[in-house]
Amino acid sequence: MSKIAFLCDALASRPGEPALIWRESVVTAGDILELIEEAEGRLEAESINPGDVVLLVADYSPRAAAYLLALIKRRAITVPLTPGVLARSSRYLEIAEPARAVRISKDDAVTVETLASGGGENNLYGYLRSDDRPGLVLFTSGSTGEPKGVVHDFSRLLEKFKRPRPAMSMVAFLMFDHWGGLNTLLHGFSSGSLMAFPGDRQPHHVCGLIEKHRLELLPASPTFLNLLIMSGAHRESDLSSLKLITYGAEPMPPATLEAVRRELPEVEMRQTYGLIELGVMRSKSKSSDSLWVKIGGDGYETRIKDNLLEIKADAAMLGYLNAPSPFTDDGWFMTGDAVETRDGYYRILGRASELINVGGQKVYPAEVETVLLECEAVKDAVVYGERNPITGKIVCADVVPVTPGDAAELRRTIKRHCQENMESFKVPVRINIKEGVVYGDRLKRKRPVENKT
Repeated sequence: MSKIAFLCDALASRPGEPALIWRESVVTAGDILELIEEAEGRLEAESINPGDVVLLVADYSPRAAAYLLALIKRRAITVPLTPGVLARSSRYLEIAEPARAVRISKDDAVTVETLASGGGENNLYGYLRSDDRPGLVLFTSGSTGEPKGVVHDFSRLLEKFKRPRPAMSMVAFLMFDHWGGLNTLLHGFSSGSLMAFPGDRQPHHVCGLIEKHRLELLPASPTFLNLLIMSGAHRESDLSSLKLITYGAEPMPPATLEAVRRELPEVEMRQTYGLIELGVMRSKSKSSDSLWVKIGGDGYETRIKDNLLEIKADAAMLGYLNAPSPFTDDGWFMTGDAVETRDGYYRILGRASELINVGGQKVYPAEVETVLLECEAVKDAVVYGERNPITGKIVCADVVPVTPGDAAELRRTIKRHCQENMESFKVPVRINIKEGVVYGDRLKRKRPVENKT
């Protein structure tokens, strides 16, 4: 039986119902089934076979979704990448070694080509081929170095969607080439949810989609939610249909959570936790205004070692294409996330790799950003460490002021606020006044690369 038979059955059970909104057009579940059949025929005609490593260059569109499902059904090893990500570096192709490429243009036209550099002889690919299973290759962000190619057995990832969750109309906001985005897409098809594909990810556009299509669920990053509140877009659209906002991918500053709760008091806030290497886990926030969360669910176990979270997952990746194994000898994935625990709940502090060691004292950027965002003079901020010959590291901050003004006076105001609200070693030594904080393409704050010279 096909690995996606249950998804096709879910679509077939409601052929005339809307499944997608794309460029203001409604695409029904029956339309998606026709596009999957069309994609299967094209893949067969192009001799794309089980076990082939196939680059899928696309962003959200009806055909992109259909080709993804058709590649799974054909038991190919799919490497999804958005055009913008692929354009910035050839390393993705060098790491994944795809032999074929399916490119879907902005107007949903499809081209298929053979890549001269393709090989795909990695042992992880060999495992998938020997078991005749579909594969998925995703990439870590590479914010602290080279991106790592993560290889999954796609059939394992699909298991969770065989038990459909309640349908909720939603924005397919998270990226198409990231597990959060694929998780949204597969959840939508399996549960019978209407999904709106955004033309862009700016707050005013997203809020307009929610108003026009009466959408109920917005999965987003804390950075995007901060941008939304700062833009005032939520006040210019009718968001009364919105029932739930899920957030993850980076630590949520309490000040941002408080602002969203204040501006959208009727909307439930739910923290999620997932990793490219493990998938997205079931989660339960202690409350809408709390950063404490329970994570796990069927197929997941959690434990804490040296204040770092470790997870054992049925749907764990097979391994990295270009990096050592991050699993312990007894099969636990070392997330690198520092956590606090209380009554069965976790509070995610941030990546241990981002920790700033100031003369032996530990500082997490997220906790300093939280204090900065509570300062009335600060609109946005990103915190990072820089090398220092005396203390090892110093805390630095790029800060966007609420209103332009005298930079020296603004720095004094910010430092005074920090000194009153945190230990002295956490107070930023260097404060850079910026017109805007830089964000990555996944709408996460982008930390400056440390100068090692």
